[in-house]
Amino acid sequence: MLVLSPAKAVRPSAMQSTLVFFMVASAVATLAVLARGIIIMARGQDVTGEQSNRMMSLRVALQALAIFFIVILFLINRPG
Repeated sequence: MLVLSPAKAVRPSAMQSTLVFFMVASAVATLAVLARGIIIMARGQDVTGEQSNRMMSLRVALQALAIFFIVILFLINRPG
């Protein structure tokens, strides 16, 4: 007969909590920049495209930052 013991609750460390916070913050910032860029394009305020390019560059940088935090979190949580 197979007896399963109840799983122990694992409390995340301070580093993990901090990484999750920064990951969520960078994802929210990415969403905000994306929304701002879409609004600028929809209103037609950016005739030269300079603001749109700046918003796109900022969005890509924030996405890279969010991915960086995700990778670090995975590396910290991997078993072994």
